[in-house]
Amino acid sequence: QVQLVESGGGLVQPGGNLTLSCTGSGFSFSNYAMSWYRQAPGKERELVASITTGGGRTNYADSVKGRFTISRDNAKRTLYLQMNSLKPEDTAVYYCTTRLPYSSSYISYWGQGTQVTVSS
Repeated sequence: QVQLVESGGGLVQPGGNLTLSCTGSGFSFSNYAMSWYRQAPGKERELVASITTGGGRTNYADSVKGRFTISRDNAKRTLYLQMNSLKPEDTAVYYCTTRLPYSSSYISYWGQGTQVTVSS
């Protein structure tokens, strides 16, 4: 079955850095675009960054442009999110996700999430 497993979250001081990882299994990882979303307490889940199959194109939320970098290693079936210059407002649960074809539509798959807390 399809599985996405995130890791790398934790507590970091403002201005610090973290790298999140997401390993996928049960599907052809290299054939599908991947994304990172986040959800802060009391807020809706929002798109943070996305990346195409080969990594040639990326997209970022305005709030993280210039600070976060999404990348992937298809040989390792792993998606990354390098987060620099973290701010308290980056505190959230971070999820990796992909959409896979099913019948004539798509199904979205999500990991369990990893908590990122930015606080002094």
